[in-house]
Amino acid sequence: MEKPCKEFTIMNNKIQVPPLGDKGTKVHFTDHYLLNPTNPITINLIGAGGTGSQVLTCLARMNHALTELNHAGLSVRLWDDDVITEANLGRQLFAESELGLHKSVALINRANRFFGTDWKAETQKFELDSLNKMPDNGSANIYISCVDNVEARFGIAEILNKLNTFGYYSNRAYYWIDFGNSQYTGQVLLSTIGNISQPKSEKYKTIENLPFVTEEFGELLKQSEVEDDTPSCSLAEALEKQDLFINSTLAQMGSSLLWNLFRNGMTEIRGFFLNLKNFQSQPIKL
Repeated sequence: MEKPCKEFTIMNNKIQVPPLGDKGTKVHFTDHYLLNPTNPITINLIGAGGTGSQVLTCLARMNHALTELNHAGLSVRLWDDDVITEANLGRQLFAESELGLHKSVALINRANRFFGTDWKAETQKFELDSLNKMPDNGSANIYISCVDNVEARFGIAEILNKLNTFGYYSNRAYYWIDFGNSQYTGQVLLSTIGNISQPKSEKYKTIENLPFVTEEFGELLKQSEVEDDTPSCSLAEALEKQDLFINSTLAQMGSSLLWNLFRNGMTEIRGFFLNLKNFQSQPIKL
């Protein structure tokens, strides 16, 4: 006898959830290397502002949890050429004593001291020229972008499209997670860099490729681009552009998406839309 579908409501819409074992259920299985690595999983975290500073702390907590579970853990490189100003205090995780320091250096030094890690800071933009000058070409298994403009996203996508995603070397690129937000709303989207080979399954319809945010929402991103790039001079002015808790909420939820890839080894969700003004969240199914 066929199992009945469960029914629940998200944002006033009734969603039918297929019963376990329904071949129509789409899932993506985490690449095996991320679950059983011989070395720490390498991550390029791009952007150390309101969201990136919060995501770094989430990654540090995740690294500690993974190593306690006998996983090799994470190795993070944080990219940002910006320096800390008065407007960053309060909304971002910086102290008055850190004014004038590079954001990436201040955050990485703090994380390394607190968690005992040996993570790296880059005081330059994440660009192809910068990567080519590095001994390992700056390669990583996972790329996380927390940037505040559309041009930077398309630049990252261009770089990731040029990466070699074949073979089984330790710094092969697997996933890109993009964080983006406006004043009260935001989204996180998980993408694969190339195709991720999936195991055969009689229970699920496996998905090996998750499109880039620039591929799927490229036109929407261009339309939503804000032309005012004038830096904020105070916290009050910064809060007119981004609410106090939008960045930290996105960071927690988006990091949970990555954590589930490690912990569960599979996902039916590849991201979400968040509206903090009315406290609604809409998952993005595969």
